[in-house]
Amino acid sequence: MNQAAVTTVDVSGANALMRLTAKVLPVWARQLASSRSQSEGAVAEMLAAFAEIGPHLDMAARQSQQISAALAQGDGGITQLAQACDQLLKPVLPSCTPQAVQAITQVMAMIHACVDALESVAKPFERETQMVGQQVERMYKGFQYQDRISQMMTLLHEDIERLHATLQAPQPQVDAEAWLARLQSKYVMNEQREQHANTDTPTTPKPDDDETTFF
Repeated sequence: MNQAAVTTVDVSGANALMRLTAKVLPVWARQLASSRSQSEGAVAEMLAAFAEIGPHLDMAARQSQQISAALAQGDGGITQLAQACDQLLKPVLPSCTPQAVQAITQVMAMIHACVDALESVAKPFERETQMVGQQVERMYKGFQYQDRISQMMTLLHEDIERLHATLQAPQPQVDAEAWLARLQSKYVMNEQREQHANTDTPTTPKPDDDETTFF
């Protein structure tokens, strides 16, 4: 095959590749935009749900704290009141009839049993409520990863559209190094910069100090 034939084949192939790229890039851009929109919508719904759960958890936490305070050993606590009843009633028991002594003893036993039951429920409940609240807060913050994904997808979408517009030009002039430098200048996260430079294997995401880690 002579040089002219080779040149014709090369030009034909390049033109075919440009036509293909010009058709494929808009499809990629639309799919990317759709994925971003659906992701943002789903995360927004989950954030709204967590926002509604928050006040209920706060209420449960306050109630558990109130119960624990009521059961406290200090003045005014239920446990202290039960002990005070013991101290007041024990001195008069010798002067009571056997039936009265039995009745008082049974009542005091019931009171102490109730106090013990409340303590066994209230303390774990307070601890579990706090832990659930902490985990919900962690999940709520974790969903902020959507901000990072949205920024990355928006930048890619814009770059795809820019490349498509360039290919549509009569005589596209493209400087690959300048193009990549412009793209890199728009990065806002260290993760993007690291992945931009790494041409071998993807790096494990390392959020910046001012970014929220997704659990």
